[in-house]
Amino acid sequence: MSKKRVLVLNGPNLNMLGIREPELYGNGDYASLVRYVKKSAADLGLKVRVAQSNCEGRLVSLIQRAYKRADGIVINAGAYTHTSVAILDALKAVRLPVVEVHLTDISSREEFRRFSYVSLAAEKTIAGKGFEGYKEALEHFADKA
Repeated sequence: MSKKRVLVLNGPNLNMLGIREPELYGNGDYASLVRYVKKSAADLGLKVRVAQSNCEGRLVSLIQRAYKRADGIVINAGAYTHTSVAILDALKAVRLPVVEVHLTDISSREEFRRFSYVSLAAEKTIAGKGFEGYKEALEHFADKA
């Protein structure tokens, strides 16, 4: 049996982890997050591709490319979570299982961060668990039959 393939997508400003508001996002940098995700996937027997973009159209293209190439998507769309119908439409179009991840608890942040377009396509949302949320998302796919 071949390994499940999971695309892990990160949106705008996640490349600034460790610099941007460490009191909210922690001190770990983006390279540390990528290493953590890859190790977690390997430990769970998953094949993972990790990508980050600050550009909405690039994220949409990556989602579209996942069609018939991935078994699921883990996405932290960053600020696009709250604004991007285009990302929602791409997620719905490819009809892949989606787990939404946020490093912080968006439900306890500013009012404008409390609504998520991504959640309308997601099987599960994990928020406020830092890097660990990505591992939980990957476990969701590893546990699926």
